[in-house]
Amino acid sequence: MTEGHLEAVRSYIRENIDEFHNNRLNKIQKLRLTNVLKRKNPYLFKAKNVTSALEFVTSILDAYLSSSEEEAMGHFLEDLAIYVAEITYRGQKSTATGIDLDFSREGVRYLVAIKSGPNWGNSQQYSALRANFKNALVVVRQRRREQAVQPVLGICYGNFRTTDTGLYLKIGGQSFWELISGNPNLYLEIIETLGFEAQRHNEEYVGEKNRLYARFAEEFEGQFMKGGQIVWERLVAFSSKNLSSQLQLETAGADVATPLPPPEPTDAVEE
Repeated sequence: MTEGHLEAVRSYIRENIDEFHNNRLNKIQKLRLTNVLKRKNPYLFKAKNVTSALEFVTSILDAYLSSSEEEAMGHFLEDLAIYVAEITYRGQKSTATGIDLDFSREGVRYLVAIKSGPNWGNSQQYSALRANFKNALVVVRQRRREQAVQPVLGICYGNFRTTDTGLYLKIGGQSFWELISGNPNLYLEIIETLGFEAQRHNEEYVGEKNRLYARFAEEFEGQFMKGGQIVWERLVAFSSKNLSSQLQLETAGADVATPLPPPEPTDAVEE
């Protein structure tokens, strides 16, 4: 990676991090208490002995926003990785299902699925990843001969050894950014540049979030508290009560709750 490439990466981060901050701000401006409540487990907060409106809304809002911010930053890092490979190795976003990046380096063609962090998926998602890599390999090898084709699970942050699964490499953190850039210190350059105007953005965000805490607490008190106490039955009913008064199970017009008649006696013997 040349100094010109490095400066281009810095410029990309400075220009695009504003979108992350703006989306972060817009999200809390559009939030509604009822929407957040329906996504959170009321039993958890009862077990933790949460007793005040402010404590409750702070807990649910912080958890909700943290998850949302992790997701947004993950998308930012994934897009950044594609950009880095574009300017250093003429990489491009892949059109193959489940593959994010396609680039060649030193005679090897890399097919990369990018994930933001190491705890990204369950066993089914890993199975789907393997299937996507196998399908992509078939397509690539049908189109033209390659000196070598290497599938990669590239993870933007995490401290672990590169692993060869036999089908793909699992590579993350410093090693991943070095793979797509040729620069062993790029992972440090990224964190430095991400601080561009972060203080200004965060001050605005914190001010808006504090106003949201106050508004949510007032709404929560009006809807789910009585005499200074949380009415947990009302809260649980809001998030968990059936939308209809009676659960109806029907299939093809027949009541599946009706037991089936016993089978007719038969003299047939199973082979």
